Amino acid sequence: MRHPEGPATPDESLTARLRELKDGTGLSLAALAARTPYSKSAWHRYLTGAKRPPRPAVEALSRLAGVDPAPVLALWEAAEPPPAPRPPDGPERARRPRWLPLSALALLASAAAVAAAVLVTGRSGAPAPAAQTLVTMPRCHARSCQGRLPDASVCARDARTTSSVADPDYDVLLRYSPTCGTAWSQVRTHSAPAREVSVRAGHDVLSASYPAGDTTGDTSPMLAVRSPRGVEACAEVGDQLACTGLDVEPPDEG
Repeated sequence: MRHPEGPATPDESLTARLRELKDGTGLSLAALAARTPYSKSAWHRYLTGAKRPPRPAVEALSRLAGVDPAPVLALWEAAEPPPAPRPPDGPERARRPRWLPLSALALLASAAAVAAAVLVTGRSGAPAPAAQTLVTMPRCHARSCQGRLPDASVCARDARTTSSVADPDYDVLLRYSPTCGTAWSQVRTHSAPAREVSVRAGHDVLSASYPAGDTTGDTSPMLAVRSPRGVEACAEVGDQLACTGLDVEPPDEG
């Protein structure tokens, strides 16, 4: 425990900043839980320093407070605990096999196939720079993507628009990434008004609020889904609300 007059540790600085952001939102712990993928008890632990918050939680709280998440994420990275020391390799230390989940193996196989195709194309007369192409793999898949933003997770790379609606002042798109297995809402406005973007599948609802001065934020967090069917994307800009998607047939009545 540090002396009261000593400098704050990175963990303490991060916790203090998160409490400031929470106070700035004017939201209770229950309201934070309703607008993010994290429970009220989880937010209590994050804001008291009892548990290190995940990166998406820091991003979500920053967005709700209407501040740039980059400086807060810098505090989060500074507070990251150092990796545990690795024991030296030696003949007496047995090497254990490292197992990868099937989803990771599938992604690696896909990357290898694409890289091989690039090399073959280069040898058959394609421009030389094509052989230098690097394949950027998503940083998460399915449930591990839940609550993350699509651009930061590279899930937007192969995303497609599966449904959209046009409003006089803005458009709302339902976006789906087959590689990540996620869906999210994206809004395209003609100016930079305050807006709230949300995505819903059943009882799962995730949303992100962007102040009028934020010219870059335009998506909701991601939901892990098997397909875009049954997913609804919404955006509220000013007093106007527009939604799209949710193309599931109603059950038969009979």
